Amino acid sequence: DFEASFIRLIDKVTNGSRIEINQTGTTLYYQPGLLYGGSLEHDCCPSRGIGYYLESLLCLAPFMKHPLKIVLRGVTNDQVDPSVDVLKATALPLLKKFGIDGESLEIKINRRGMPPKGGGEILFACPVKKVLQPVQFTDPGKIKRIRGTAYSVRVSPQMANRMVESARGILNKFLPDIYIYTDHMKGVSSGKSPGFGMCLTAETINGTILSAELASNPQGQGAAVLPEELGQNCAKLLLEEIYRGGCVDSTNQSLALLLMTLGQRDVSKVLFGPLSPYTIEFLRHLRSFFQIMFKIETKTAEEEHMGGEKVLMTCVGIGFCNLSKTIR
Repeated sequence: DFEASFIRLIDKVTNGSRIEINQTGTTLYYQPGLLYGGSLEHDCCPSRGIGYYLESLLCLAPFMKHPLKIVLRGVTNDQVDPSVDVLKATALPLLKKFGIDGESLEIKINRRGMPPKGGGEILFACPVKKVLQPVQFTDPGKIKRIRGTAYSVRVSPQMANRMVESARGILNKFLPDIYIYTDHMKGVSSGKSPGFGMCLTAETINGTILSAELASNPQGQGAAVLPEELGQNCAKLLLEEIYRGGCVDSTNQSLALLLMTLGQRDVSKVLFGPLSPYTIEFLRHLRSFFQIMFKIETKTAEEEHMGGEKVLMTCVGIGFCNLSKTIR
């Protein structure tokens, strides 16, 4: 059902796509149309988070004919997909590195929705870009500050404070500049299901942003989670992500690779932490769609003097240019 909802979303942002699914629902015939954009609304299926849909929109939005402005409704934070908070904190700065910026680039959370019923609502807006600029992003730099959000909906507001306390208990040993906001939504804007969770981001002096997040178990599924445990585990996940390092965190590796591929005919270099299985599969797709191969150099922990093994990815962009012009 969530894949069907995703296909409907793709149909909304394009013009002239042909989509045919056979009766058993096992074969999909898809003929792509033009990326059209414009102002849209879409109700996402609550069995997956809005992040599942937003990840693909982040890849497509800069190449639309009209600037995209879309309202998505559904589950904003869950345990499967990257949450809207993390994509807002990490994916938007990444797009800016490739020259996709402007006041109209934003993700705004109007309501939070937790699984299983959802009820959240976000606004995603992205300007159109003609060409992307190549990037040289090989030095992540040292961590200078940690920011985060502890959110709670339809539970006691005290839950958020308890998560913040326990997360700070771990992170304060390493860094003084830590600020974790508490976000307690009330009434209509709190969605339809109770829950709480936390998302943390670490920012370096060179503008690299690494993130980690955790959410409580959905209502009626699994054991109850203590906010103290959740805060501690989230802090440990962030330290794990910092150890993996690189200039892009593991959620956005595939987005960075796609933007490098579509850049001008120039060399782009980005340092990654260990590649996730999803990213490795994505590289195979890039090879079959764009016939592009990345040069992959591994850097051992000794060379870098920090964290886990790193991978330096280099490629020459295919010189993609957004040709859809609006006739005024």
